Amino acid sequence: MRRNSRILLNSLGHPEAELSILLVDDLQIAAMNRAYLSREGPTNVIAFPMQEGRFAHLSPHLLGDVVISVDTAWREARTAGLDLEERLTQLVAHGLLHLCGYDHEHDAREARRMAAKSRQLLKAIQADDRLKPGPARAMARGPQKN
Repeated sequence: MRRNSRILLNSLGHPEAELSILLVDDLQIAAMNRAYLSREGPTNVIAFPMQEGRFAHLSPHLLGDVVISVDTAWREARTAGLDLEERLTQLVAHGLLHLCGYDHEHDAREARRMAAKSRQLLKAIQADDRLKPGPARAMARGPQKN
């Protein structure tokens, strides 16, 4: 996740940026969803930007926090035929896009723009994987299903 996050940050033009990723379960993310977004139930990812508000200047390199429910990510991965790492990477990319100002919830055109940018980011990770030599590339992908 660290490597993929660095690729994502570089692709977004934030090579010096810092990012916090918190992996939680459905109960924890549901509590955050209720407390911070006034929404009920679990969700897959919540992003907390740190470049906004009165104290943004305190940590100029800290983009923010991305909180991911591993329970929800696991269910979504199985449904989509992905491995968990792949789905987690997609959710990190999604959260990062929110930290960079992308928003899919209020405007259909912005949703399309965000989806296109997400595909572009994930292609950057795939391209990096293809550049790795044989065994290292296989290790980076993790165990494969037969």
